[in-house]
Amino acid sequence: MKKSNFIKATLILVVGGAITKVLGMFIKIVMTRMIGTAIIGKYMLIMPSFMLLISLTQFGFPVAISKLVGEKTRNNKKLVLSIIPMSLAINVLVILAVFLLAPILSNFLLKDSDLYLPILAIAFVLPFISISSIIRGYLFGKEKVFPQVLSNIIEDIVRLVVLMIGIPYFLKQGIVATITFLVLSNIISELVSIMILMIFVPKNSKIKKEDFKPIKSNVKDVLNISIPSTSTRFIGSISYFLEPIILTNTLLSLGYDKNFITTEYGVLNGYIIPLLLMPSFFTGAISQAIIPSISHNFVKKQYSIVKKKIKQALLFSFSIGFILTILFMLFPEFLLKNIYDTQLGINYLYFLAPVFILFYIQSPLTGSMQAMGKSKEAMKGTLHGTIIKLVILYVASSLKIGIWGLILAMSINIIYVTFHHLFYTIKFLKTK
Repeated sequence: MKKSNFIKATLILVVGGAITKVLGMFIKIVMTRMIGTAIIGKYMLIMPSFMLLISLTQFGFPVAISKLVGEKTRNNKKLVLSIIPMSLAINVLVILAVFLLAPILSNFLLKDSDLYLPILAIAFVLPFISISSIIRGYLFGKEKVFPQVLSNIIEDIVRLVVLMIGIPYFLKQGIVATITFLVLSNIISELVSIMILMIFVPKNSKIKKEDFKPIKSNVKDVLNISIPSTSTRFIGSISYFLEPIILTNTLLSLGYDKNFITTEYGVLNGYIIPLLLMPSFFTGAISQAIIPSISHNFVKKQYSIVKKKIKQALLFSFSIGFILTILFMLFPEFLLKNIYDTQLGINYLYFLAPVFILFYIQSPLTGSMQAMGKSKEAMKGTLHGTIIKLVILYVASSLKIGIWGLILAMSINIIYVTFHHLFYTIKFLKTK
């Protein structure tokens, strides 16, 4: 990708990301104000399970497809179509696992029977997310970023309308029905996204039944990228998955009230973390934009261009994150009151905002490592950070400091993983 194309792609993703982030925040505002802190707390308890299952079903295919298509050395149609049977098989296995494990997860691990049906509902959403992610990976590899932006915007608008219509009705049916509806509403938004993305897929070639037959070389190339990539995401998702389980069980054993745990966890993950993740749409857009470019130039051994792209990505990400962090520190009450109509969690925001400056450069670092074929090293850093996080979470929670044990563990994880990725990216590029 030429410099002008890279900048253009990044700008499209950033502007589009800004629009979708505004829509996303508006959706969050509408949802939190309509359903209240109690339901938000329960909903956030199942989100780690949701993210873990998405990581499993995607299996790193979007990143692998984006990288391989970006290299421009293969038949893209055969590459993508030969992966679909594998994706469907993985989805079937994960869905069966959800049906078998939902009672254990809800009743014994999360200690809340209200979460049983919402966890089952996740299974029905997964195939739609898998399909849309594969299409996105292909279009990113082709350096077509506008479809991603358009589909995200329309998807968010549809989700907002569905929530505004559905929440009042399902609130009358009870907490379980409301949370289940929130999960299932993703099916409608993902379907809309798939339809929009398909408009931009080339129509000039016929698809035959034999095209879906896995090609050994394609499968091998995809798995060489997807397994380390999905391992990295899987490790992070496992950490997120175990987070509420360790926190809930540890604090309950120390005598903390169940409603206190649910409420505080909901405040942290329903209000504070989404606010801190606002700059991540910029950094995520930058990370997505550089993967095809770095892959292409790295294969051609144009290392000076690779170094330049990475430096640009890190500088943009840090600058954006730093500016928004200053706003979080100066106007926490104003932001929380006007966005969520709450003052809960201000101390959490003060503590975490400076730490998240490092988190904002983590995404482009990870994307760069994957594009250079260093997914395994990224996976190691994430694994080490996850182990450190979970150990600190258990130890700190045992000290009777409430939700602060999780905040401390989360902060140390961000610091470790970011510096690990930065160290190995610099070390690797010095040899080129």
